[in-house]
Amino acid sequence: MAETAVIAGENKNISPWIVMIPVMLTIFMFALDETISNVALPYMAGTFSISHNESTWIITSYLVASGIVIPTVDFFSKLMGRKAYFLLSVAIFTMASVLCGLATSMPMMLLGRILQGIGGGGIMPIGQAIIFEIFPKEILSRAMAVFGLGVVLAPIMGPALGGWITENWSWPFIYFINLPFGIIAFLLIKKLIYNPPYAKKQKNVTMDYKGFFFLAVWLLTLQIVLDKGNDADWFGAAWICKTFAISMMSFVAFVVVQIKNPKSLVDLSVLKNGNFLFGTVASIVLMGVMMASSAILPSMLQNLMGYTSFLSGLSMVPRGAGCMLASILTGLLTTRFGEKTMIIAGLIILSIGGLLFGEINTHIALANIAIPNFLFGLGMVMAMVPMISLSCSTLHNEQQTNAAGVQNLLKNIGAAIGTSISTTMISRFSQAHQHMMVEHLNFDNPAYMSKLDSLSGTFESLVDSNTAEYMGQYQIYHELLQQSTLWGYVETFRYFAIATIAVIPLVLLIKGIKRTKAE
Repeated sequence: MAETAVIAGENKNISPWIVMIPVMLTIFMFALDETISNVALPYMAGTFSISHNESTWIITSYLVASGIVIPTVDFFSKLMGRKAYFLLSVAIFTMASVLCGLATSMPMMLLGRILQGIGGGGIMPIGQAIIFEIFPKEILSRAMAVFGLGVVLAPIMGPALGGWITENWSWPFIYFINLPFGIIAFLLIKKLIYNPPYAKKQKNVTMDYKGFFFLAVWLLTLQIVLDKGNDADWFGAAWICKTFAISMMSFVAFVVVQIKNPKSLVDLSVLKNGNFLFGTVASIVLMGVMMASSAILPSMLQNLMGYTSFLSGLSMVPRGAGCMLASILTGLLTTRFGEKTMIIAGLIILSIGGLLFGEINTHIALANIAIPNFLFGLGMVMAMVPMISLSCSTLHNEQQTNAAGVQNLLKNIGAAIGTSISTTMISRFSQAHQHMMVEHLNFDNPAYMSKLDSLSGTFESLVDSNTAEYMGQYQIYHELLQQSTLWGYVETFRYFAIATIAVIPLVLLIKGIKRTKAE
């Protein structure tokens, strides 16, 4: 059977794989920019003369802006026509990337990142909807494998690519690289992509201003709480409590407005679909694990083992290799074994990777984390890609754009919550282990005294005996802090394994896709 794309109600003699090229190019750029800035923050902080805490707004502003736009994609697609809105999103994203690279001050950088988020927010949902439409069902699993590879691989590559560009060129080039690819994607979209009837510009489309306002307040305040909560001791700080209260009230108001308004910004009725609901909840957990693990592993290697930003980013390469293998396996095996079997297998592999990460120590080499990292990439794509297909399999084509917006919004929130929770877990687990371990640092403990005498004897050749003993105590305490911090990371990775196994019952509640023998 010839694989041709059915677009705009016409049979175009174009392979859907060709049509997919500009779609995946834009998706890859958007997902890459979620993490490519992470390792360059110290350099940007120096350029703009700001603190590290202030520099985190370079990441936060992008996530908040894109998060606000993502659920509004269906509305703007109806207002302008989906193809026109897609082109506008790519143009804004590309021009904003150039503005970020040219930034000479923090306000200019924040403006560029906000515009980047506004442009990028429309890319992922529209791209996902287009892929569902242009591919026949019998080859959709292969197309979704490629889609999942881009969605998962890009954030993983971000730190490594960002570190290499920053160290070899300079940080503005992590944004300038979007310019040629953005122009190519824009021209290809204009040439290859067409609007189906339900995605064309519609009349009498009105803006849900109340819904948009409550959505913006909810996401902005929630992101502030998640970003600053751990530093402020969470609900021990009055301002965190007040900000969180505003966020929750805005969320409730947003949901109420969307339910009551017949022309709402977001159609939440898709959540009544069992497959979509259970699949989306499971995807939220997976996205939280993926983004949190991608954030804390390079941090662990830099803080505990002295790796450079480039080397810590390079540690994610095996995960990328796992993603690529999983995309091949998913495309080949899904039609044979079914989505649910692939998802469960992926979750089990992912949990094994988490348990192996739970066995690491400070004496490991970069090669020692290659296997668990590879398993993380393998399991993530094997679980995530069929999950997207399965969750949207019972929706109609005209629901896909709205559903993709809702799903990607919730997945972004899951990523933010997962990253924030993991940071808190590392901090709290480290403190707990430090408290347990410090009890053994007393003069009644023979092992402690033996270690102290050995270190003091070493230092006595350089300083007096009192100073030597103090230096020995400091050395032991430094090792204690290092070990307790390591245990914070180890236990967090183990909880990642538990979280992925806990998702399996949700997968069992999802209805599988019925296939004919021909498929």
